[in-house]
Amino acid sequence: MSVRLARLLSIALIGVCFVTAPAFAKTTHARTTRTKASAPAKGPTLIWRGDVATATGVVNEVALAWQKSGKGNIELQPFNTASGIDAVAIGTADLAGSARASDGSAQNTNLTFTPVAWDALVIITNASNPVSNLSLKQVHDIYYGKITNWSQVGGSNAPIDVYAVASPGDGVEYSLRDLLFGRGNQPVAAPRLYVNTHKLEEGVELNPNGLGAATMADISGNPKLKAVAIDGNAPTSTNIANGSYLLFTPLYLVTNPRSPKAAEVQAFIDFLQTEPAKAAMRKHAVLPYQDGIALASMEDTRRNQIFAELGVRPSRLATTPNAGVRADASIAAVSTLAAAQSRTATGNPATTTAPSTVSAPQTSSTDVAATSSSTTSADTTHTVVKGDTLSTIAKKHDVSVAQLREWNHLKGDQIKLGQVLRVSDR
Repeated sequence: MSVRLARLLSIALIGVCFVTAPAFAKTTHARTTRTKASAPAKGPTLIWRGDVATATGVVNEVALAWQKSGKGNIELQPFNTASGIDAVAIGTADLAGSARASDGSAQNTNLTFTPVAWDALVIITNASNPVSNLSLKQVHDIYYGKITNWSQVGGSNAPIDVYAVASPGDGVEYSLRDLLFGRGNQPVAAPRLYVNTHKLEEGVELNPNGLGAATMADISGNPKLKAVAIDGNAPTSTNIANGSYLLFTPLYLVTNPRSPKAAEVQAFIDFLQTEPAKAAMRKHAVLPYQDGIALASMEDTRRNQIFAELGVRPSRLATTPNAGVRADASIAAVSTLAAAQSRTATGNPATTTAPSTVSAPQTSSTDVAATSSSTTSADTTHTVVKGDTLSTIAKKHDVSVAQLREWNHLKGDQIKLGQVLRVSDR
C-alpha cells in the first residue's frame, strides 16, 4: 500500500469518528435518560398480561401512577385475552386484562373478574371511508353476512372487508358478539383473522374497505382510523355514562384468589379506586367503573333494547353454551370494589379473602346456617346454599352449566341463596 493511500485512509477514518461521535453520544444520553425515567420503584413487581385494549385503556397509565406512588412495579405483557387468563390460571402472571366477563368455563369460574372501568366497543373503519354512521341492525347484518357491500349502508360500491380476532375468547370480539347475537362465541362472516386487536387495527389502517371491532380507548388519537357512530350516537365517555351509546363493556382485571401474591394484587386493585388512578384512566376516554356504576343496573334494559331491535329472542340466551356473563351478574366483583373503596378510605391493609361466589344480599345467620346442598324430588331440583356456583352444582349433578341455564331460564351465571334449580330434564 502506498504511503499516500495510507494517509488518505487515516484521514477518512478520523473524519468518520468526528461525524459519528456526536450521534453516538446523543444516543447514549437518550438511553440513559430513558432508563432513569423508568427506574423501578420500591415494592413488589406484579406481572400483568392480557388484551391490548385493556392495556391501552387502563393498565399503561395506571401502572405509571402506581410506580410513581412508590408502591411497586407492573411488568406489562400485552397480547390477548386468552393468553392473560391462561397465565393467571397457571400462575405465570399475577393479573390479566379482559374486555369481557367470565365465560362460565371451569377455568374462568375459578378466577375473580373485577370490573374496573367502562369502555366503548367501537366499529372501526379506515379514516378515508365515507361511512360515519351505522344502525345497530346494520352492524348485526354485516357480521352475520347479510350486508356485504358498503353501498348497502350509504357508502361506495365496494366489498365490506370484515376483520376479526382469531381467538374465540378475545374480550372485544366476545363482548360485541354477546350483545349482537346473545352469545359471545357466535361465528361471524369475518374471513380476515388477526392475533389481537392491534394487528386488526393495522389491517384496517391499510384497507379503505376494512371494518372491525376495537375499543375507543385503544384507537383514540389514531388519525388512520375512525369509529362510526351507532344510530347517530358517537362512542364518547359522556354517551357511555348516560347509556345512549349502547355498545359498551366493562374492562376487567382477572385475578387468582389462590395466588401467593394475592395480597399485593389486591393492593393494586384497591389503588384503582384512588383519584390518581382514575385520572390516569380518564386520559384515554375510559370511564372509571364507579363513575358509571349506574350502568350495571341498566344492563337488563340495555340488552332488552338491543335484542328487540335486532330480533334476538331472549330464549336463545338460555340455550347458548358459555354465553357471556352480564355486568350486573358480577355482584361479587362489585362487592370487591366496594370493599376496596372502604380499605382505601380507612387505610386498612388489603385482605385476601375472596368474595362469595353466590350473588345475593346479606341474610341472617339462620338463613345460611346450612352448609350442605339441599336436593329434593328424587334429585330433580337443587336449593342454592352459600358457596354454590352453577359450575359446582353442575358437577355435583353430572350435568353441564349450559343445561342448568336452559332448564332454569337463566341469562347468565347469577344465582341466589334459597333459589330452587332444576337439575334434570325430567
